[in-house]
Amino acid sequence: MSDRAVPDLRAAGPAPPSSRASWAPGAAAVAIAAIVYALWQPSLQRTIGYVLVGRWLFAGALFLGAAWCTLQVRHPLWRTRLFAAVNVAALALFYDPATSPRWPLALIAGTLAMLAVHYVVLRQFGRRPTWHAWIAFGSPIAALVAVRYLPFVLAAAGGTPADLPLGAIFVGLSYMAFRLSYLVLEVRNGTVPMPRPSEYIAFAMFVPTFMIGPISRYHSHWQSLTAGVAPPLPMPLLRILVGTVKYFVLGNIVNQTAFRGLLLDGHPHPPVDLVVAAVSYHLYLYCNFSGICDVAIGAAALLGIRVDENFRHPLAARNPQEYWTRWHITLSTYMRDVVFSPLTKALVSRWGRADHAVAVSIAVVFVLLGIWHGAGAHYAVYGMLQAVGVVTTHYFTLWLKGRGRDAWRRWHESRWIEAAAITTTFLYTSATLFVFANDFATMRVMLAAIGR
Repeated sequence: MSDRAVPDLRAAGPAPPSSRASWAPGAAAVAIAAIVYALWQPSLQRTIGYVLVGRWLFAGALFLGAAWCTLQVRHPLWRTRLFAAVNVAALALFYDPATSPRWPLALIAGTLAMLAVHYVVLRQFGRRPTWHAWIAFGSPIAALVAVRYLPFVLAAAGGTPADLPLGAIFVGLSYMAFRLSYLVLEVRNGTVPMPRPSEYIAFAMFVPTFMIGPISRYHSHWQSLTAGVAPPLPMPLLRILVGTVKYFVLGNIVNQTAFRGLLLDGHPHPPVDLVVAAVSYHLYLYCNFSGICDVAIGAAALLGIRVDENFRHPLAARNPQEYWTRWHITLSTYMRDVVFSPLTKALVSRWGRADHAVAVSIAVVFVLLGIWHGAGAHYAVYGMLQAVGVVTTHYFTLWLKGRGRDAWRRWHESRWIEAAAITTTFLYTSATLFVFANDFATMRVMLAAIGR
C-alpha cells in the first residue's frame, strides 16, 4: 500500500513538544554534563552498586536533555536525524565503565548493521500485498534467533567478556525485533507511512524502550512526534518516581524472600517457605518489570512521546486469561495479532469449529512465549503451564455461557467468587513462576531443602 494511504505530516514537520523558546541554554547545560560524564571514571570492578546506579541516572538525565534539545530544532529532517543520533550515542552511556569500550561500540555497530539490512528489506518488500512482506517481517526475528539461540555467532566475532551484560542485550534485541516486525505490518496495512532512515533508527533504538520494552508500536511513536504535545511536567515525573520506588525499593525488599534469597541459604525449610518464596518472586517480578516500564513511559512522556502501557493491575485478574490482558500487555497484543488471530482463523476454516481451534492457538502462543523468554527447557514448561491455565479458562467460560445468562451474571456479580478467583489466579501464576525463575538443577536443590 502506498504512503498516500496515510496522511503524512512530515513535510511541515512535527511541532516540538514544548515551546519555541530558545534552547541554547539547555544545549549548553547538556554539553557541560557530557564533559562531566566523560571525565567521571570511578574505580568500579562490579556490575552493581550505588556508583553505577548513579552513573545510569546521570546518563538518563543527559540523554533526556540532549534529546529535548534536538526536538527543538525547527528543520524537520535535521530534527529527526539529530534525534536518531542522540539515541544511538546514548546507548553506549549505559554500559559498565569497567567494560572495555570496544564492546559497546561493537554491539552498537552490529545492531546498526542489522537495522540497515532490515530497513532495506522493509523498503523492498514491506508494502507488497503478497507473501514477500513476510520476508521483511521475519528478518529481525531471524536475527534474534541467531544471536540468542546460536551462541557461536557471538563467539565467531571474537568471544564476549565475562562482565558484558548479555542478558540485557538479548532482552533489548528481543523487544526491538518485535517492534520492527510489527512495524512491517503497520506499513503493509497502511496505518503509518514508510519511515525515513532517521525516523526508523530513532524508533528502533529509542533509549527508554530499547532494553526492556514495552513493545510500543511505531504508530504511537510517529503520532506523538507529529502532534508534538508533551503532558504537564508533574505527570511524567511522578510516573518516573513511582517506577523508581517500585524497581529500587519495593522490588529489592520482596526479593529478599524470593526463591534464591530464601531457599538457597543452605538451611532446611518448611513447605510454607516455598509458597512464601513463590509469592515474593511474583511480587518482585511485578515491581521490577512494571517499575522499569513506568520509568520508560515517564521518560518518553518528558519528550512528548507516547509509549504503550504494559501493565494494568494484573494482580487483580480473575483468571489466567484476564491476567494476560493485564500483564505484559504489549507482548500479549503482539502475539494475539501475529500468531493467535491468524492461526485461529486458519484452524476454524479447516475444522469448522472455533472452540477447539481457540484452545490449540492458545497452547501454541504460550509455548512460543515460554521459548521466547530463554533457551532453557524450563521456559517451555512454563509456557505450557500458562497454556493450561488459559485453556482451562477458555473451556470453563464456554461451559458457563452454556448454563444461561443468569448463571453468567451470578458468577460475575458475586464478591466471594471474585475474591476466590483473584486469589486462585494469583497463587497459580506464582506457582508457575517457580519453573520460570529456576532451571531444573536449581529446582531440585530448593525442593531438597523443603522438609529436611
